[in-house]
Amino acid sequence: VTGVLRVTRLPNNPIIRPNMDDRMGSNINGPSLIRIPEWIENPLGKYYLYFGHHDGKFIRLAYSDDLIGPWHTYRPGTLQLDDSHFTGHIGSPDVHVDDSSRQIRMYFHGSDTATGQGGKQSTRLAISADGLSFLANRELLGNPYWRVFHWKRWCYALGMPGVFYRSKNGVSNFEQGPTLFSTNMRHSAVLVEGDDLHVYYTDVGDAPERIRRTTISLSDHWANWRLSKPVDILSPQEIWEGANQPVAPSKRGLIEDPVNQLRDPAIFREDGHTYLLYSVAGESGIAVAKLT
Repeated sequence: VTGVLRVTRLPNNPIIRPNMDDRMGSNINGPSLIRIPEWIENPLGKYYLYFGHHDGKFIRLAYSDDLIGPWHTYRPGTLQLDDSHFTGHIGSPDVHVDDSSRQIRMYFHGSDTATGQGGKQSTRLAISADGLSFLANRELLGNPYWRVFHWKRWCYALGMPGVFYRSKNGVSNFEQGPTLFSTNMRHSAVLVEGDDLHVYYTDVGDAPERIRRTTISLSDHWANWRLSKPVDILSPQEIWEGANQPVAPSKRGLIEDPVNQLRDPAIFREDGHTYLLYSVAGESGIAVAKLT
């Protein structure tokens, strides 16, 4: 129990594990989950879970008819590096269903170098009619690791490290606003409730790296937004979360071995219920928990 939140890990975690097919590899991060809309015919399943690889050449996809599984990977993946207008790597999908235009929108980050080689990382948008085949726009929208939300006729995005953007159409011409988090911020997830924005995030350097939550009142002009005092939401407790590994300050970048860290929160809402997805043991899988 954390403040007013109870976090209940669902059974069958982690739902995504290394090498579920012969293409995806063992590095797993950056989840984003949607329920497939009725206007997509013959989907692979009821739920599509998009995720990345820290040096990814394509955006991964798993599908299921139940949140607790079984989950199956779609071996071809979705957006490919060759189609992304980046040349180095792509990752961290943030996927949204736009019913009005019957589009699946994927904000994703990429670079023209391999990860860790110093190339500038930026966000682009790719659009799909079926959630599988995506067409990427060339426009660079802003910093990497976006999470997008809507508030009062604006489409907002939160990028790393804590930089806000907004656009009228959610497709182009994002203007940059305030930066509210420290430079240690890694990935985030966002949830609008009433006039409040809840931000779930992790900080590089924490021991162990864990998921926190802070709240921003959106009713002020965005230049006046402020963070509430963060609270810890979830720390490694299970072996598959890395709880049996040494506690040490986390570092930036790709990690191949299990570590005592939780990363990359994502929020999924369905029928009044809220779920938290997250990367486990560093970048060793994806798990899901229910927030009540």
